[in-house]
Amino acid sequence: MGDVLLLMFIFLAAGVIAVPIATRLGLGSVLGYLLAGIAIAPLLDAFDVDVVSVQHFAEFGVVMMLFLIGLELEPHRLWQMRARLIGLGGLQVTLTAALVTWIAMLFGQPWTVALAIGLVFSLSSTAIVLQTLNEKGLLRSDGGQGSFSVLLFQDIAVIPMLAFLPLLAMPEIAELATHGAGHDETHGEDMSLVDGLAGWQRALVTLGAILALILGGSLATRPLFRFIAMARLREIFVGAALLWVIAIALLMTLVGLSPALGTFIAGVVLANSEYRHELESDIEPFKGLLLGLFFITVGASIDFGLLAADLSPILGMTAGLILLKAVVLLVLSFMFRITGSDRWLFSLGLAQAGEFGFVLLSFTVSHSVIPIDLADRLLMVVALSMLLTPGLFILYDRVIAPRLNRGEDAEADEVIPRGSVIIAGHGRFGGIVNRMLRGLGYETTVLDYSSAHLEMLRTFGIPVFFGDATRPDLLHAAGIERASMLIIAIDDREQISRLTRYAVTNFPNLHVVARAVDRRHVYELYAIGCRDIVRETFDSGVRAGRSALEALGVHPFEAERRARQFVDLDRKALAELASVYDADVPIHQNTAYVEMAREMMERDQALLAGEDPAYSSGVHRSWLPPTAEDVDAETAKGKSASVKE
Repeated sequence: MGDVLLLMFIFLAAGVIAVPIATRLGLGSVLGYLLAGIAIAPLLDAFDVDVVSVQHFAEFGVVMMLFLIGLELEPHRLWQMRARLIGLGGLQVTLTAALVTWIAMLFGQPWTVALAIGLVFSLSSTAIVLQTLNEKGLLRSDGGQGSFSVLLFQDIAVIPMLAFLPLLAMPEIAELATHGAGHDETHGEDMSLVDGLAGWQRALVTLGAILALILGGSLATRPLFRFIAMARLREIFVGAALLWVIAIALLMTLVGLSPALGTFIAGVVLANSEYRHELESDIEPFKGLLLGLFFITVGASIDFGLLAADLSPILGMTAGLILLKAVVLLVLSFMFRITGSDRWLFSLGLAQAGEFGFVLLSFTVSHSVIPIDLADRLLMVVALSMLLTPGLFILYDRVIAPRLNRGEDAEADEVIPRGSVIIAGHGRFGGIVNRMLRGLGYETTVLDYSSAHLEMLRTFGIPVFFGDATRPDLLHAAGIERASMLIIAIDDREQISRLTRYAVTNFPNLHVVARAVDRRHVYELYAIGCRDIVRETFDSGVRAGRSALEALGVHPFEAERRARQFVDLDRKALAELASVYDADVPIHQNTAYVEMAREMMERDQALLAGEDPAYSSGVHRSWLPPTAEDVDAETAKGKSASVKE
């Protein structure tokens, strides 16, 4: 137990210290993790830690990341990406593998070894690239979407590569491969449902597993998560989310498919689920920790002794690989019309080897395809290229993007984001707001914590998502960084105040519309910093007063005008009284508040009754139509208030 705790302490301490420093220096979290791994490598060696085993465990972070990416991609969007997915991704893998194979043969490698090297080096790092693109907010850019298409195709391509590489086995290196099998024995000892089956049988089992995954995700997850949500215990929902991802990864492993591919498909299936954002926010912390651990193990796995012994060849191969892949990607960016700074983001971002390179190289050694000594050097190339990737992103951020984006700024300001309104709560208050906005063509993201209520709403075709909107991680999952407006419509005073304080404090450019329970709540929200506050019963009270005036014989237009006048006076009074309100002092004991309120009551009553002397005598004059000046004046009044009702 002590050994495990010590190991956990070492990894966590390295990440906690290195990542904030790297982020503060503008180097990004990935490079921070890699440097942390390099720093603790001697300590891990001293404790005889099997870094490779830890790395295999941490690779599950990649599986989780693909699941979360799938949650962001609705099936129709994935279908729209098919041209880039197959064309761009397929050409990248094919051209890179062919060029690397040709170069390796020029350096005297047999064609079988050269082809294996080409396939290994054709892959890029899904973990580093997607993590960095997410951090920088570039995943939705043209270059980011192109990168994602290529990475997804590469993850799919790993499956046929694992089936094809054993065919390249060379008997003359079988003895060396036997000694080197210790690199990774997992592939030979993994549980499997397809070992020993004929080719057509393996295909049927594989297709059956994918079909079960799709049908299970479509039909079984909603009743399952609805049942779990009834407990209203977050830890149970977190456990269920992890269980779902692990079950999918296990199923894919048993049929010989990539766990990352399986979880990605499951994520796409659940992209339209109301539980999407809750799943995302629950899994995100585990994904982040495991990816961080994976990056640390990459840094710790760099053998500086081997690097010092073969410094020039290894550095030369690393630089050559990055240059070759960057050129191939640059050519493809022209073919697929990726322009401007996105072209360089795409070309530089994918120029490294990937984490699947570790798996494939160990696989080739255990199957007598690549000699052990050569595989060790290739592993160094993979690790170094991944280590240099954050530097390529820094080059893009600080040198390339500023120069190429100068001419694009004017166009960028004209882009209007879609789905930029988040509504927290879809009850009797938030539901009206959502219906109104969607009826006028605005796309909204609705969060609500009642699974039964959401299930009812979905029967009417209203897109809503399960989750507690007061949780910051769920808000981030819903895209609050990109949102232009947050409408807080939940039915709990304390939660409204807490959520308003978080949104106003952390997102100063976000427009917050907050629901207030009563007048005192308005003062509290005003003190927090919110300036668009709506009392939940105020408008209905005003409407009731207007109806009462009409029943007393006042003309409907005059009643409406009086109602608007009352609203205007009340808005001004709220703003003034908020300046003297003290939450720690009861209102009736707040002398300044009481005096100001009395003055305003007398003034407002005089204005309401004194404007038309007939009101004070109970006799109503005949009504006259409003002039154009009257209409303009009333419109101007409605736009001048700072606290809206």
